[in-house]
Amino acid sequence: MPTETRSRELRPGELIRAATIARRYYIDGVAKVDIANEFGISRFKVARVLDEARTAGLVRIDIAVPAEIDPELSDTLRREFGVTEAVVVASAEESPAAIRGDVARIAADYLTEVVAEGDVIGLACSRTLQDMARALTTLPRLTVVQLTGVHPGGVEENSVELVRRVASLARGPAFPVYAPLVVADAATAHGLRGQPQVADAMQRYSDLTKAVVAIGSWDPPDSLVRDSLTSREGAELRERGARAEVCARLLGEDGRMISGLDERVIAITAAELRQVPEVIAVACGTHKSAAVRAVLEAGLITALVTDSGTARAVLAEHASRPGP
Repeated sequence: MPTETRSRELRPGELIRAATIARRYYIDGVAKVDIANEFGISRFKVARVLDEARTAGLVRIDIAVPAEIDPELSDTLRREFGVTEAVVVASAEESPAAIRGDVARIAADYLTEVVAEGDVIGLACSRTLQDMARALTTLPRLTVVQLTGVHPGGVEENSVELVRRVASLARGPAFPVYAPLVVADAATAHGLRGQPQVADAMQRYSDLTKAVVAIGSWDPPDSLVRDSLTSREGAELRERGARAEVCARLLGEDGRMISGLDERVIAITAAELRQVPEVIAVACGTHKSAAVRAVLEAGLITALVTDSGTARAVLAEHASRPGP
């Protein structure tokens, strides 16, 4: 083998020096210039000796990533869709609830990693984001703003409670939206947006430095927004091409925006979301793959946390689509 051949070419003194220099550099963390001074050689010679040590097999570098993260799939997803970052969770579980729990936990770790003191973060709402919030253990001091009105249902999926929980952990101010997500008509929505507490929160959308959003699917249906509508309204929007939603803004399968609900929604707009420097989507479940792909195609998000099954399905669908 080439490695063995190279090892025999190094004489005993060279092997000892290469092993010693490699130990000083890789294990002790000594800078090359200091090693050069220690051995009375140039730093360029140190670099050459380190290369020889690796070629000879004296040094083997292993990149150990926790088994729960799939780095290759993460990088493929990032490159294919041009997002800043993709984090793919290689869940060993098969049940949807267990997969959601794994994704939520990694999303909590990722959020803790990327936020900084003084950030103004916006939060949408979903079961996965609720699980993420429960998995958080520490945050720097920051401001939390609610991105969407209140979904129908119990406290489990209440966006106000989600904002309060995260703001309490971050020891910062919270700006909830005390209004329904979807209302009967545009006039009602306009009146609610003018209410002082609602307006106070929505005026802060321009100050957001980060946002954490969920992705809803319309085909098959897995959407709190669709749950807010009558079956007839949902069917009509589905016929018009709605396949996904982010913050109650509807998208078609190719990522184009679908109108028809915007005037009745109490939430951040797509235009406002595009102005946020970092938008992190958290979504899991292969049934959502078409919706996740649509959101990626739309360019509304800069980062995605998902599971390996969903990532593979998204990439397969992307590869099967005809080129421009």
